[in-house]
Amino acid sequence: MFKHKNIVPFLLSLGILAAILAVFSVISWSWCFILILIWIGLTTWGSFDIRQSYFTDVFYKKLRHDGHTLSLTFDDGPTPITEEFLDLLKSFNAKATFFCIGKQIEKHPDIFKRILAEGHTIGNHTMNHSKAFGFFTAEQVVSEINCCDAEINDLVPFKTRLFRPPFGVTNPSVAKAVQETKHQVIGWSIRSLDTILTDEEKIYQRVIGRLQPGEIVLLHDTSAKSLRVLQRILSYMKERNWHSVTTDELLNLHAYED
Repeated sequence: MFKHKNIVPFLLSLGILAAILAVFSVISWSWCFILILIWIGLTTWGSFDIRQSYFTDVFYKKLRHDGHTLSLTFDDGPTPITEEFLDLLKSFNAKATFFCIGKQIEKHPDIFKRILAEGHTIGNHTMNHSKAFGFFTAEQVVSEINCCDAEINDLVPFKTRLFRPPFGVTNPSVAKAVQETKHQVIGWSIRSLDTILTDEEKIYQRVIGRLQPGEIVLLHDTSAKSLRVLQRILSYMKERNWHSVTTDELLNLHAYED
């Protein structure tokens, strides 16, 4: 299986064998260099492609679905424009999952509570969404998760079990942290790139080009651009009788614990 815990011992064994053979001039030392490049490549790929579940188990889509449901997810809120996203979702009778940043919850507690009141699911997206998240130690990741949980617990009497790492980065630190905090890592199968692309048509086509029941779509409730794209996505889904449900419903997971 393509897992860090399996790949590292395998490549290490090959590396030792290659080094021994190179010492006795059976093969070139370049083979050792090639193995190092393979390790770097696999580690980088596993870190940034959350669908690989390379370092830890990740839920990123529903493989066996009912033919009608998928899950829209929103990262980095709540923000003032989140309320417009909620209005739009309500108009289509759609449910979604919002992965919230702790400091944003602190700024907009009423919007956070509205997300829950309207039947959407909330998940942990760390306290600060640091750009250096990929370089954090396990202890720092645990602190980010726990601080976000604390912000949530100030407003609601339960803890979310769902966690999405910033930028979708996973590594040994994240794996160790979620094992300690007992969160389930939620990824995505379709990344809209709505915070990177400026052309709304490209964002829309990127999503609908792969949109099918069972998919988990990554969007952001942070801009009017994403709001306009969401309107088109929801209309596209309605034409096909597809419905957005919360991620925990799609995957049959327990989203919260007391």
